Amino acid sequence: MKNVLFIVLVISLGACQQNRFSGSEKSVEEIKAEGPISNADIIRNPVSADGPMDTVNVAKMAFTEETFNFGEVKEGDIVRHTYKFTNTGNVPLIISNASSTCGCTVPTWPKEPIEPGAGGEISVEFNTTNKHREQKKPIIVTANTYPARTTVHLEGFVHPEEETN
Repeated sequence: MKNVLFIVLVISLGACQQNRFSGSEKSVEEIKAEGPISNADIIRNPVSADGPMDTVNVAKMAFTEETFNFGEVKEGDIVRHTYKFTNTGNVPLIISNASSTCGCTVPTWPKEPIEPGAGGEISVEFNTTNKHREQKKPIIVTANTYPARTTVHLEGFVHPEEETN
């Protein structure tokens, strides 16, 4: 009896999973008209447990530069840079997060969907206070892309403040 109930449960869950992703795709305008945008409304899952990977129907970010070298600065300076990108995928791009490995590097990113073929910008501020010598700061962008994370870098040299006695 337990085996029969287990099989029925597994079949039911499988049917729910198949129906969950069926239906027509929505445009950005349709999603916006429905109210607040949820990543679940627009993110296409390129990997499924029972099928091959679908890397065609996802958003794709193409940055004009993946590494920006800010050169040499003095400790305490604020370095600012804007990374420009284009959505080269087939569906609207939704960036859910952008972060770095420490609080000294703060990115800001577009919150609205970016249509295929359209561009956007991620602005970054790096506070060099208490940072010395060679610096390489990653900016990790999480979006409905495959793979889900894309990393760009900010790098350069920070000269320590002169010690006073």
